[in-house]
Amino acid sequence: MDLNLNDEHSMGTTIIGVTYDGGVVLGADSRTSTGMYVANRASDKITQLTDNVYVCRSGSAADSQIVSDYVRYFLHQHTIQLGQPATVKVAANLVRLMAYNNKNMLQTGLIVGGWDKYEGGKIYGIPLGGTIVEQPFAIGGSGSSYLYGFFDQAWKEGMTKDEAEQLVVKAVSLAIARDGASGGVVRTVIVNADGVTRNFHPGDSLQLWHEELEPQNSLLDILNTASPEPMNF
Repeated sequence: MDLNLNDEHSMGTTIIGVTYDGGVVLGADSRTSTGMYVANRASDKITQLTDNVYVCRSGSAADSQIVSDYVRYFLHQHTIQLGQPATVKVAANLVRLMAYNNKNMLQTGLIVGGWDKYEGGKIYGIPLGGTIVEQPFAIGGSGSSYLYGFFDQAWKEGMTKDEAEQLVVKAVSLAIARDGASGGVVRTVIVNADGVTRNFHPGDSLQLWHEELEPQNSLLDILNTASPEPMNF
C-alpha cells in the first residue's frame, strides 16, 4: 500500500451538536487521517471560540483550524468593544462569513454551539459552501451519513442534559462502528448557564454494535469445537 504521509490531514469524522432543555451538548470522535493512515487517533475536534461558544470541526484539519483561529480573534475584539460576551448567533455568523467568503478554497464543515443569556442554548450547522442553518440538532462529517435515520427516531424535544449527552455518545459510537474514517475516543462538551463541562469517553467504554460482538451459537462456534473422540466397539 502506498502511504503518502505528506498528504493533507483530513478529519473524515463524526461531529454532532444537540440542544437540550437548558443548553447544548457537542460531541466528536478523535480520528485524524492522511489517506489510509491514521495520523492522530486522539485529536480534539471541539474547539473553544469564546467562554460560552464552541465549534466542532470536520473536513480538512488545516482549513478548520485556520477558520477557528480567525473567528476566535475577531470574537475577542468584539467582546472587548461590547464589554460583554458575544452571542452564539454572532459567533456562528462570523464562522459563516469566513466559510462563505473563502468557499472556493476551504474544505471544512462546522457546527457551532453554545449558550448565551439572550437565547439560551443554540446549535448552528455551517456545511461546505458557507450556508448557515439553525437546528435543534446538527450532524456532520463522513460518519453522519449513517446517523440521519437514527436521529429522526432518537431525538426528542425537551431532553435533559444527561439524556442529550447519552444520545451524542451513542450516536458517535454508532458512526465509529460503521465509518472507517471515524474512530478513537468520544469527546463531549456541555455548555449551559452554569458554564462548560468537558467529558472524555475512552474507546473501550463505548457500546459495541452488531458486527463488533463476539459470535454466539453460530456456525463458527460449531466448526471451532474439537471433533468428538471416535467410539470404540
